[in-house]
Amino acid sequence: MKRKQFLKLAITGVTGMSTLSAFKNFTDSLDEQEQLMPVLFIGHGSPMNGIEDNEFSQRWTQMAKEIPVPKAVFVVSAHWFTRGTHITAMDFPETIHDFGGFPQALFDVQYPAPGNPQLAKDTAALIHTTDVGLAHDWGLDHGTWTVVRRMYPEATIPVLQLSIDYTKPPQYHYDLAKEIYALRKKGVLIIGSGNMVHNLRLVSWDKINTPGYGFDWALKMNDIFKELITSGTHDKLIKYENLGKEAMLAIPTPEHYLPLLYTLALQGSNDKVSFFNDKAVAGSLTMTSVKIGN
Repeated sequence: MKRKQFLKLAITGVTGMSTLSAFKNFTDSLDEQEQLMPVLFIGHGSPMNGIEDNEFSQRWTQMAKEIPVPKAVFVVSAHWFTRGTHITAMDFPETIHDFGGFPQALFDVQYPAPGNPQLAKDTAALIHTTDVGLAHDWGLDHGTWTVVRRMYPEATIPVLQLSIDYTKPPQYHYDLAKEIYALRKKGVLIIGSGNMVHNLRLVSWDKINTPGYGFDWALKMNDIFKELITSGTHDKLIKYENLGKEAMLAIPTPEHYLPLLYTLALQGSNDKVSFFNDKAVAGSLTMTSVKIGN
């Protein structure tokens, strides 16, 4: 999809990173560290969470205070579903408003975080499963900026996105994610942004403001997903279609679920797993999110 080029001429705190040479120096400074950066799967829900001060957005803000400050943020968003695999590789990614029917205040939001072309190239080089394209015609969609701007509102930390190849099966995505494990050693925060249970066709709009309201099948699948994540039974999560009819209701299409598999693939043998924002919304959605690592 062709989109208007978004350029930011000056951003506080990042003006020294405006050339490729400076970007390379930045990337070279990402020395390996003893403590692995945690990995997050975040249920992003409605785009309105990007501007509303609610329990979900407040928890995103708090999470940023609980983990080390990342040197870059790398997001696998449900809303960049492509043929082939691509990484944003521009100096300043556009803030994409890929939704409709919301208040003008949401469309007015700009999140002017820098990108990092050199880090994009270096990350592409880590991936041997497929050829990775370096994209200059996308940006930060709402699966990314609604979350990351609540975590890092200053917009000084570089943010990149990885697309999801819609032609490939779940196992492919899980295996590809393992190839970017080295980013955790470099202080890069990897986020999968989607929703474990996501069926917009069955949303109960009359219960949209009823806290924690979930259909029985949605609550059941949310619990099953959590049990499998806790036990490290990733094979069953990869083959989710074998989990029964409730799983098919929870995942009628895969784009919001696949970011979870990218997150789980990055779990190390000593990583702890915990959950946050573990609530249902409007019957057929869950905001359940996962932190992997200390």
